[in-house]
Amino acid sequence: MSADLGRLLGEVGALLLDFDGPVCSIFAGYPAPQVAAELVDVLRRRGVDVPTDLASEPDPLEVLRRMGAAGDHGVTRAVEDALCEAERRAVETAEPTPYGREVIVAARQAGVPVAVVSNNSAGAVSAYLTAHRLAVYVSPVVGRAYADPERMKPNPEPILHASRALGEFPSGCVLVGDSLSDIEGARAAGVAVIGYANRAEKADAFRTAGADVVITSMADIARALVDRAG
Repeated sequence: MSADLGRLLGEVGALLLDFDGPVCSIFAGYPAPQVAAELVDVLRRRGVDVPTDLASEPDPLEVLRRMGAAGDHGVTRAVEDALCEAERRAVETAEPTPYGREVIVAARQAGVPVAVVSNNSAGAVSAYLTAHRLAVYVSPVVGRAYADPERMKPNPEPILHASRALGEFPSGCVLVGDSLSDIEGARAAGVAVIGYANRAEKADAFRTAGADVVITSMADIARALVDRAG
């Protein structure tokens, strides 16, 4: 654990966690490329002329973003509904992130409130937390705005929503995320950010994007919070 991480978590008023990455791998048992392909099938059934690059897109959230940008609200809602249902199925086989649970419990013991701020649907996040007996430790759950993908991170809105719900100024919060959209959204919101580099190649990109601290294991955060609890 770095001294910078210890200082950051020693002073923070609230901990905001991205979901897919810091808490679990939501698509571990129901692969994201399969979900994305199913969303593309939804588009085709609705008569959408799917470009070649979108047909092979492996990220279901990117399929949703592309449809939102296209401006057909009916199609966007159809993709959103299909993605929400896929995410609810996916959490049944999601793989917990090592030490993700320990971070949430340690934060509670240290008196640090925890929220989840996710580009996944709030219903899927809440279902996972309930199934893993973590719901009592996490509030609020701020998920993806329905059929409005422009409001997903890196838009700072969901991060600021969580901050307000916790009664904390953005400067008193820290977000833990594993993507550039988390880093960029936190910077835009005025929230400190810990980059969780769950793949080695992410670390340099997170530092370049302005992460305050970069970690490779959630265990580092758990230890810092245990130290804070004393």
